[in-house]
Amino acid sequence: MVDLADQDTKPAIWPIIVPIIIILFLFVWFQGVFQSFVVEGISMEPGLQGGQVILVNKAAYWFGSPKRGDIVVYRSPLTENKIIIHRIVAMPEEWVKVNDGIVYISNNGGVDWVKLDEERYAHGNTTISAQRVPEGKYFIIGDNRDNTSCEMVPRDNIIGKAWLSIWPLSDWGFVPNYSPEVE
Repeated sequence: MVDLADQDTKPAIWPIIVPIIIILFLFVWFQGVFQSFVVEGISMEPGLQGGQVILVNKAAYWFGSPKRGDIVVYRSPLTENKIIIHRIVAMPEEWVKVNDGIVYISNNGGVDWVKLDEERYAHGNTTISAQRVPEGKYFIIGDNRDNTSCEMVPRDNIIGKAWLSIWPLSDWGFVPNYSPEVE
């Protein structure tokens, strides 16, 4: 004879609740680490197109700093915190200038300039006079140098690093971040 008191009396609902809790946890975690973003306009052509949907990795800089060549999503200090996507081309305390769409960097007060090798990514004829990037800020500009803006962006305004293009499916793949050579 079987004693019913010895049988496992776990409620039948646990096999349903545990997976739901795990799925909710993963969803909340994913939302905290990644965010989707729709590229607006033509300022990042040819690498990113208007209407393209990308995933932004918000955890990319939790334990490190942004790097030159990273495509980042940030809150613009110049346009009432509008969310923008552009590329970091100059780091804090460097000097930067743009001549005919080509970025030049100086680490010695603007005396000697080195060209940033980004011909595969950027194009245009824009010219921007030499300026020093303040401590704690990054010089950020779009790849389509004739149809973009540039600004000095505080580290705290950077939301995350563009990571993966998810729409349209024909553009699915990693976003063209790069580590540029300095010639």
